[in-house]
Parts: sequence; C-alpha cells; structure tokens
Amino acid sequence: MKTYLAIDQGTTSSRAIVFDTNGNTVSTAHKELTQIYPNDGWLEHDPEEIWSSTLSVTRKAISEAISGGYKVCGIGITNQRETSIIWDRSTGKPIYNAIVWQDRRTSKICEKIRKSGKAQEIKESSGLLIDPYFSATKISWILDNVPGARKRAEIGELAFGTVESFLIWRLTGGKKHISDATNASRTSLYNIENGEWDDSLLSIFNVPKSILPEVVECAGLLGQTTTEIGYSLPILSAIGDQQSAAIGQACTEPGAIKATFGTGCFIMLNTGEKRLHSNNHLLSTIGLKLDGKTSFALEGSIFNAGTVIQWLRDELKVLKNAKDSANIANSMTSNHGVYIVPAFTGLGAPWWDPDARGAIYGITRDTSRAHFVRAALESVAYQTNDLFNAMSQDGIKPLLLKVDGGMAENNWLMQFLSNILGINVERPKVLETTALGAAMLAALADGCFSNIKDASKAWHLDARFNPALSPSQTKVLTDGWSVAVKKTLFSGQ
Repeated sequence: MKTYLAIDQGTTSSRAIVFDTNGNTVSTAHKELTQIYPNDGWLEHDPEEIWSSTLSVTRKAISEAISGGYKVCGIGITNQRETSIIWDRSTGKPIYNAIVWQDRRTSKICEKIRKSGKAQEIKESSGLLIDPYFSATKISWILDNVPGARKRAEIGELAFGTVESFLIWRLTGGKKHISDATNASRTSLYNIENGEWDDSLLSIFNVPKSILPEVVECAGLLGQTTTEIGYSLPILSAIGDQQSAAIGQACTEPGAIKATFGTGCFIMLNTGEKRLHSNNHLLSTIGLKLDGKTSFALEGSIFNAGTVIQWLRDELKVLKNAKDSANIANSMTSNHGVYIVPAFTGLGAPWWDPDARGAIYGITRDTSRAHFVRAALESVAYQTNDLFNAMSQDGIKPLLLKVDGGMAENNWLMQFLSNILGINVERPKVLETTALGAAMLAALADGCFSNIKDASKAWHLDARFNPALSPSQTKVLTDGWSVAVKKTLFSGQ
C-alpha cells in the first residue's frame, strides 16, 4: 500500500507522520520546539531549530515506515501559519529568528496603520483585520530592525517565507521559493479575490515585492527533495495547519465546520467558492486552492487554549500532567464563580485586543488549584462560544462541530463545550487531522483519489458529545464569563 509523509511543523513541536491512504498511522516522530521570549509579548523560534527538528523527525518517520515494509511515495507539508522568516538567498541563512504568530511586538505599527484609515481596504483585499497576528508587520519589523536588511531586500538579496516556504526552500536545496495560497492568504499582503500579491497592500505595510515567494496551489508536484532526508521524494502538498485540519476533518462541503484545540483554538467554516464578509470581526480566508479553483472559509482565532494548561503545569506547577485536568475538573460540582481570561498574548476574535493581558476573577480564600484547572478548561469553551455568537450574528448557526487537536482528547472539556454551545460535538478516531489533511492532499496529487471529497473518507467517528445543560444553566456561566472579559478589556486600555 502507498503511504505519504506529513510534515506538521507547529508552534510547540515538529512532527512527522506517515499515513496510508485509509488514514491509518504507519509511523510517527515528534520533537518539541524551544520557545524564545525576548520581551513582554514577544515570541520567537530559531529557524535552524525548526529545520533541524523537522529533518530529524522526517528521517525517523520515513525510516520506520520503510523498515515496516511500506513505500513512502511523497511528502505533504502543513505548518504554523503567519510565523515569519527572512533569509539570505545565497546562503539560505535566516537574518533573524522566526517571529511567531502569537508575537505582539508590532501592535503600535498596527495602530498607526489603523489610524491611517486603511482598515477597510485591507479587509476587502486580504480578508483580514489589522493585527500583529498576521505576517505583514512582522516582515516590516525585521527589515527595519536588522541593520541593512531593508536595502538588501530591495536589491533582491533576501527571501521571505512562512514556515512551509522556508522548509520547501531547505528541502529542495534552495531550488524552490514558493508558498501555497492558504499561507499566502494569512500575510495581509495577498489579494484573496484575484489571487495575487497586492501592490497597494505591499505599499501600506512597506514590504518590497522582491522578497516574496511564488504562490502555488495546495497540491501538485511542488518540488523534489534533496537526499538530505535520506531519500529524494516529491513534495506533493503544502497547506496551512488550520486549513489542513479542515481537510482531515472532512469539512470539504460548504457549511461544514471544525475547531482545532492546540496551542490556540481555530474555528473554520467552509463557505465554498463564495467569500463571506463578516460584520462581527471574523476573518475571510482561503480554505483551499486546487485545480484552478479557490475555496473560501470563515475563521475565528483564539490565541490561547492549550497554552493555559501548559501554564498551569509548567509555571504554576498545579498540574503534573495535562491529562490530569479532566479528572480534577470533574471532581468539582461548579466553578464557584472563578474565571480565567487567558489573554497572555492579547485577545483574538471576536475582540481583537492585542494589549489585553490575562486575568483571574472570583478567587476567595477557599479557591484551590482545582478551581484554577477547571477555570482554565472552561475558558477554552467560553472563547469558542464567543466565536459562535459572532457567527450567529453573521447569520450562521452550525448544528454540529467537529473537533481535533490535543485538547480534544479531554472528555470533560468536550462535554462542557457541547453544553455551552448547545450543539453536538464530534471527535474523530485520528486526532492528528492537521497532518492527515496534508497527507491526503499529497495522495490526491499522486492520483490515489479522484477528488477532494474522496480523499476525506479517511475520517471516522470516535465519540459524540451531546448538550446536557439547560439554557438557563448555560446562561449563568456565560454571563459570568462576559463580565470577566469586559473587565479584562477595560484593564487593557
């Protein structure tokens, strides 16, 4: 049976998984990534560590698959989006660390652009709001803060890429400087209507076109690797992590919706070939580009989900293991009015406040570590509900949510999520849907499937969670959350 390697380069780790065409895992390798915090609200990764960790897990996963008698036929790449890297075209060496999507250092640049009255033009062309989250201001910051960088960029000596672009450059020995349409659509520089880098957006963000990659479709023969990974294999797909998870979740028809609970939480609604314009601070983005056709999506982004549990485990030491959180939360009959608003790096959709900071409300002398754990888990469901409320105001009312990502393993959280949303929540057997989507796209490009819908048949149900709280009980909980968020937004001003 043919198999395909998915490289899933994420915020906290680099992962490589080999799948067969039925969606079964053949081999897997994983390596954590160092988080670098140079200043308050800043987050960087070492691009060389991104590369070395990717190289390491890729070699291991391929080797294990081949040892097991499988043939690895190609590679699909999916990645943390918006994270920005600029490197020297002649040497391939980065000129600065990768600025991660969560980084908030460019909030003042964003505020200046917002005051210039360009917000509507940016939204119309790119589908995005003005926020440090996206790549454009990160690029401009690097060019302005690394000595000589802007001049070098203007004369063509430098190259920019999101993570998949950087990895493809390295994997092909510098022969390919490309980016897929989904990642390009997250830069604030790409016009999602006409499918081109937009000269007006480039001018607004002061980014020279000479550093940008060629934009390609999400599947096809995108390049051929050197033998540095041990074998020369075709690169057959590239797609942003959230769009890839939507493919892995079989959200290939308009109206299908998924939520990925990882470092952050990302909700993506397939809107088909029709681009929807949100009036409630959700994003229009490219969900997939394939066979000359563009499929759009509506997205809401929560910056901190899994990071809240990591914080409790690593910094506060109230958890030994993230998996313990379900039992601890379940040991309590209620949250006793304790709320955590995890605005560690500002608040994402629908608030879009980069200056908000995390806060805890309702603590008393009786507050214990169990309260913190439960409040942290609840915060993920409340933030998801905020996004669903925004969608509802845009006239969209999903009846079913598919979930994936590491936090989707938490049964208590998934049941609480169903309670708060008031809809059914479905979890698949394969939670690594981000990697699965990239692998299935690679298999599609290699002729294993006739179309994208056929490729999505690897999805299988593991568990379904049904609402078990009354609307009045839910309202008490969400009203308390709303008060906490309003206080947080106010304190950040």
